[in-house]
Amino acid sequence: MMEPQEIKNRLEETFEGATVLVEDLTGTKDHFRVTVVSEQFEGKSLIDQHQLVYAPFKEEIGGPIHAFSIKTYTPEKWEEEQQTKIQ
Repeated sequence: MMEPQEIKNRLEETFEGATVLVEDLTGTKDHFRVTVVSEQFEGKSLIDQHQLVYAPFKEEIGGPIHAFSIKTYTPEKWEEEQQTKIQ
C-alpha cells in the first residue's frame, strides 16, 4: 500500500512546477486516480504523457498499486477543462 501523499510527492518531484491531485478511490491505498497538469506534456501524445506518469511507479504498479487511473493536462488544457466545469 502507498499513501496518497507519497504518490503526490513523487509526481511533484518528477514534474517540477506541476499541479498534482491524488485521490484514493477505495480507501484501501491501492486504487488511485491521479491528475497531473504539467508543461512537460506539451506536444506529447496521451500515451507518452501517461508513460511519463507511470515511470516513477514502475516497481509499485501491479504490487502495492493495484489500479492507477491517470488524467494528464497541459496548463492550457487544464484551464479549458476548469472553464467548462464552471459553465
